Amino acid sequence: MVGTVIYKAHPAMFRAHPFWFIFFVLLIAAFGIGLLILLYWYVKTRATALTVSDHELLYEQGILSKERLAVSLRHVRSVQVNQSFVNRILGVGEIEIKTAGDEPEFTVRDLPDPHQVREAISRAQEMRLDD
Repeated sequence: MVGTVIYKAHPAMFRAHPFWFIFFVLLIAAFGIGLLILLYWYVKTRATALTVSDHELLYEQGILSKERLAVSLRHVRSVQVNQSFVNRILGVGEIEIKTAGDEPEFTVRDLPDPHQVREAISRAQEMRLDD
């Protein structure tokens, strides 16, 4: 049950790894293999998504086979945003969703605007409390 989607994000390509992106673009001109790498990378980022709805968080990952993990907003205890200095400049980061226990339930890397994701989760939890 996804419900009303509040926020949906896919990992970023260029913003997360600009030097690799440029390198692979240069490989297109040099050997043509860069196009295959960029195409695979693009499909992989589109096949990974974090969706925040009014009831749950849904993390989907996989190209040919799919892995889906749904966590009820009631069970989310903390949302940790990790950003290096370069990540902060480029506006990307890593999100760790924690429920009961010390280990994160799941981690999503290279998300654009990770603080926006954290705020969307907080808004969704507040909406559930208002109901």
